[in-house]
Amino acid sequence: MQSQPIKRVVAGALAAAAVLAVGGFPTAPAGAVPLPAPQQPTTSSDALAQYRQLAAQAEQLNEEAMQAQADLDAKQADLDRANADLAAANAAGQQALIAKNQYQGVVDQFADASFVGGVQFNKLSALLNGTSAQDFLERSSALEVLADEKNKALADYNAAIQAAANAQAAAADAQARSQVAKDAAATLLNDLHARQAALQTQLDQLDQVRQRLTASERAAQKDTGGLAPNVPAPTAAAQEAIDVALSKLGSPYGWGDTGPSSFDCSGLTLYAYKAAGITLPRTSQQQATAGVAVSRAQLQPGDLVFFGSPIHHVGIYLGDGKMVHAPETGDVVKISPLQNNYVSARRVALS
Repeated sequence: MQSQPIKRVVAGALAAAAVLAVGGFPTAPAGAVPLPAPQQPTTSSDALAQYRQLAAQAEQLNEEAMQAQADLDAKQADLDRANADLAAANAAGQQALIAKNQYQGVVDQFADASFVGGVQFNKLSALLNGTSAQDFLERSSALEVLADEKNKALADYNAAIQAAANAQAAAADAQARSQVAKDAAATLLNDLHARQAALQTQLDQLDQVRQRLTASERAAQKDTGGLAPNVPAPTAAAQEAIDVALSKLGSPYGWGDTGPSSFDCSGLTLYAYKAAGITLPRTSQQQATAGVAVSRAQLQPGDLVFFGSPIHHVGIYLGDGKMVHAPETGDVVKISPLQNNYVSARRVALS
């Protein structure tokens, strides 16, 4: 008698592989709401104020786009893990099918319950059918061997069925997790495209306004801010980060750049602390969770200082109320006083 449940269970586990498509996500960008065109400034000072406002907005959009990319990368990692789990579940299903086929022939011999050749598997039948005490012992021993074989075959067979069922459950779970990750990633990708489109619009507007700045205002953007305060950092790592950042004074601001020749704000802090042997997250919002929090009164050289709500700018504190940072597009890495929109600080070089 051929048993069927194992075929259905294993077939279900193997069929799960076909359900998951590991292809790309939707690539059409979501429709970003167009930003209003900048108003014509009437004076040079108006143009400078407008430029700085647009630059701050663009920097925030840049941070949001990078965060969306980081979220997308994390969801892709979730998808990769789910795909690996699904592959493992399918492999387990294949092994269960091999085990099932291995024991199927033995199980079929016992498919009609407890008879083989019309002889029952119990000692009573040996006693009733035996012609002597010796015959009884021989029959009994043989039947015990057959019974042990039957029990082992059935146990192995049942184990194969259970393994296949487990594989099917694991495949279903992996498939569900994969679908969730794919859906989330697709949403994040559309969000990323929308933010990138908004950022590009903002940069275009920023460039238009920059053309209205006076020559002296544009030249001021290239000023690196003079000498750094002569305040030693409390740790070697903090001092190394400061020295590396100061070695980049005059380097141009670049959206999404992490060096070595151009930087955005969090790219500069990332680069400087990497040289000091400390790995920071990519965006200013992520960096605002690194290390330990310190109050403004507790600031020491090397501390990361954060600005804006939500946070969209970061610099490295130098002492005497100054920092080194990559301010905005059109600008360069420079030394500046702490900005008015200061919100928090973190100490990442703890020893």
